[in-house]
Amino acid sequence: MSGRFKPHSTAIVPERALLVGVDLGRRDEWPQDRSMAELARLVETDGAEVVGTLTQRLDKPVPKTFIGSGKTAELVERVRAEKVDVVVFDEDLTPSQQSNLERAVGEKVKVIDRTALILDIFGRHAKTTEGRLQVELAQLSYVLPRLRGMWSHLMGEQTRGGIGSRFGQGESQLEVDRRMVRNRISQVRRELARLEARRENQSKARWESGVYRVALVGYTNAGKSTLMNALTDSDVYVKDELFATLDPTTRSLTLEEGRKITLTDTVGFIQKLPTTLVEAFQSTLAEVKAADLVLVVADASDGAWEAQVASVIDTLAEIDATEIPRALVLNKADALAAEDLESLRASHPEAQVISALTGAGLGALRHRIASEASLGDVTITVLIPYGKGQLMTMVHERCQVIRETYREGGLMATVKASERMAMTLAPYRLDDDQTGTSASSASSTG
Repeated sequence: MSGRFKPHSTAIVPERALLVGVDLGRRDEWPQDRSMAELARLVETDGAEVVGTLTQRLDKPVPKTFIGSGKTAELVERVRAEKVDVVVFDEDLTPSQQSNLERAVGEKVKVIDRTALILDIFGRHAKTTEGRLQVELAQLSYVLPRLRGMWSHLMGEQTRGGIGSRFGQGESQLEVDRRMVRNRISQVRRELARLEARRENQSKARWESGVYRVALVGYTNAGKSTLMNALTDSDVYVKDELFATLDPTTRSLTLEEGRKITLTDTVGFIQKLPTTLVEAFQSTLAEVKAADLVLVVADASDGAWEAQVASVIDTLAEIDATEIPRALVLNKADALAAEDLESLRASHPEAQVISALTGAGLGALRHRIASEASLGDVTITVLIPYGKGQLMTMVHERCQVIRETYREGGLMATVKASERMAMTLAPYRLDDDQTGTSASSASSTG
C-alpha cells in the first residue's frame, strides 16, 4: 500500500492523568491508599488514563500550592517526564492554589481537584432535565469563586475536550461576569424549585394512595441498579463504573402477599461527596427522605464496605434521613469464598446477604421487605361499593386480602392495611356488628 494512503486511527486517545494525594493525618479519613485507588477509579470513569501517583504527608496544606515546594518541583518534573495532560488532586483546592499550580506545571496542563472531577462525571451521566439542572447548579456554584482564573482555562477546554472539560457545556457560554453567573444560578434554582414542587405533589399523591415506598441507597457501584432489575424485572441501566446511575428511577414491586410497593434506585454515594452536590441534589434525595424503608446496599466483596456504609450513613445524616427505618443489604455474595461468606453471615446476622447477579438471597430480602411493610398494619373489614372500581383495585394491590365476599351492596373484604390505606378506607369500614348478614344494608349507602 502506498504511503500516501496509510490509514490513521480515529480512536480518541485518553488523557494522561497524574494523581496527587496528601495524608493530613485525619483519624476519620480512609487510608490514603484506598482513597487514591478510588480517585484512580473516578479518573478512569471520566475517560482518562492514570500514569502515576504522587503523595505527601503534611500536618496541614501549604497555603500557596497545597503541597510543599519540594513536592511541587517534583510534580513539575513528573508532569514533563510522563507527558501528563491533567493533574488531579484528591483534596479540594482553593482557587489561588489551583491557579498557582497551573502556572507551575504550565498552561497546557490542567490542574483539578476531586470535587471538579466528580462534578465532571455527574455532568456526563445526568440524563433528565432535573438531573442536568442539579449538576449545572453544583458546577456553577463551584466555578463562581474560581471565575477570574478559570474563564480562559475553560474556554480553551471547549476545543481541547477531555477530562474536566464539561463545565459550562450546553450553556450559551459560561459568563465571565460574576453577576451573570449569579443570575444563572438564581434561574436554575427557580427551575429546580418548580420541579421539586411537582415532585412533592407526586410524592404526596403516592403517600395518600397508601403505597409503601422503598429507596435503594449505597456506595456507588454497589450493585443497586442490578438489584433493582432483579427485584422488579426491569431494565434500569447497569454498567461497571462509578456513578453509572445518576437520576432516580422508580419501579413497582409486587410482594408475595399481592401488595404492590414502589422501589426507587437513587444516586450512588461516595466518600468526600462534594457539599455542592448534596445541596444541589436535595430534590432528588427527597425521594430517600420520603421513603418508608431505606435499603443500604453495600458491596460485600469490597474490603472497605463497612467504611463505605459509614460514608452512606453520614450522607443520610446530611439530608436528615437517619430516622427512616433501614436494612443493610450485603450484595455480591457470589464474589466471596464460602468461608468468607459464612463469616460474614455470622458477624452481621442482621444483614440480608444476597447476590443480585445470581439471585441468591433475594427471596429472603423480599420477605424482609414484606415484613417491614406490614409493621403497623391493622386488620379491618370494609364494604366497597361496586361503583368504586379504582378503590377495589387499590385494596387488592396495596393491602393483604385475608378474605372477601361479594355482597348485594358491594365487595366485603377483610384486609391487612397500612395506616395510610386504613385512612383511605375509613368511610367504608364496617364495625364488628356489621360484618354479618346485615352488612350490605348497613353500608350500601357508603
